[in-house]
Amino acid sequence: MGFLTGKTAIITGAGRAVLSDGRCGSIGYGIATAYAKEGCNLVITGRNVKKLEDAKAELEEKYGIKVLIMQADVNAGADNEAVVNGVVAKTVETFGGIDVLINNAQASASGVSLADHTTDQFNLALYSGLYAAFYYMKACYPYLKQSKGSVINFASGAGLFGNKGQCAYAAAKEGIRGLTRVAATEWGPDGINVNIVCPLAWTSQLEQFQKAYPDAFKANVHMPPAGHYGDAELEIGRVCVQLASPDFKYMNGETLTLEGGMGQRP
Repeated sequence: MGFLTGKTAIITGAGRAVLSDGRCGSIGYGIATAYAKEGCNLVITGRNVKKLEDAKAELEEKYGIKVLIMQADVNAGADNEAVVNGVVAKTVETFGGIDVLINNAQASASGVSLADHTTDQFNLALYSGLYAAFYYMKACYPYLKQSKGSVINFASGAGLFGNKGQCAYAAAKEGIRGLTRVAATEWGPDGINVNIVCPLAWTSQLEQFQKAYPDAFKANVHMPPAGHYGDAELEIGRVCVQLASPDFKYMNGETLTLEGGMGQRP
């Protein structure tokens, strides 16, 4: 039996993605793999159905868990509360409850200066990231209170350090960081553990960012002191497994920055 056998986790933005060398290429899928190895049943969401189907097939075959896939896109033109409430209702109907919520999904127009950013580009980041986290946290709250569960949100060094060309992304991520701290304060008495991770993992998106915007990549992405970028499953995913442990309740409300295996709590 794994550490999370019998538990249920919702992971947003967890479609299967691979790097050019064939390794795991997304944080969401890396987390899903780490949770699957511990026996956790999963609800994974995303916009690309094919990536979700590929993730489901691989995770169920390799680890013997059950995976529910839900196409869900929080955006400026959608009835977002209805979309999120539908995911949560189907999760509870299928698995009976929710133990972990991981808000990982995020879209943005990176490489565009603040002066050149459009309202649509700004909304893309805010809705897919900040609003999505807000709606999922609200909808999952009663079930997390019942299970004494965990919320794990994702921010970024883009907000912490003011990366060039990432104003909307940074704004969304800093909004999520503030939301996380408030939830940790309000929900701690309910037994809900709420934390945020600021990772630097090598992903397919970062790989594409390097190719599309080499100057912005060089200015913003620096090799961590450990000498390698974080591994989406073995480092980021495993940290998220640990944050679902009752032993980590003392970390409620903390920000974890993870860079190439080096973890800090500022």
